[in-house]
This record gives sequence, structure tokens and C-alpha cells, in this order.
Amino acid sequence: MKPAVIGLIGTLALAGCNTVSYSGPGLEPIPGSITYSGQPRSKLTKSPPGSAFPHDFIDQYGRQVEETYIIQPDRSLIIAHRRYKPIRFFGD
Repeated sequence: MKPAVIGLIGTLALAGCNTVSYSGPGLEPIPGSITYSGQPRSKLTKSPPGSAFPHDFIDQYGRQVEETYIIQPDRSLIIAHRRYKPIRFFGD
């Protein structure tokens, strides 16, 4: 009986790992972000809600920025993560 209970608990725990939801407000857009001037006019219809994609750009201070966006159920975008990459000189 114990192995069946442990297996059931493990299955339920793994099933919870498959759902992606991000209900936070996200980060404020900065110049260069896809959502800086508002939501994009074209809706992402081929990507499923909950999927994420990266966007790299140079900000107004010359820093390289990498943002990760998540597609919401209404097809709007939310910035879930932002990372500033270090500036490299002379190919270091």
C-alpha cells in the first residue's frame, strides 16, 4: 500500500510542475522593450498562452539587456525577467 501512496503523491507533484502561470504585475517596460509603447498591435496567435520568449536589445545607456516575456491568456505580453549583461571591451 505504501508504494502506491508514494507513487500517487509523486504523480500529483509532477502534474503540478506542468502548469505555467504568472500572475504578477511584471516589470515596467524600459526604452527598447517590446511593450514600451504599449502592447504590440499584432497578436501572437501561433504561440500558446503561458509560453515564454527572450528579447535582446541595447538600452538608452548602452547596456545590453535581455528580457523574457510571457504570453498571457488574452495574448498580451508581460515582462517576467530582465537581465543586464556585462559590457565587454575588446572581445574579452
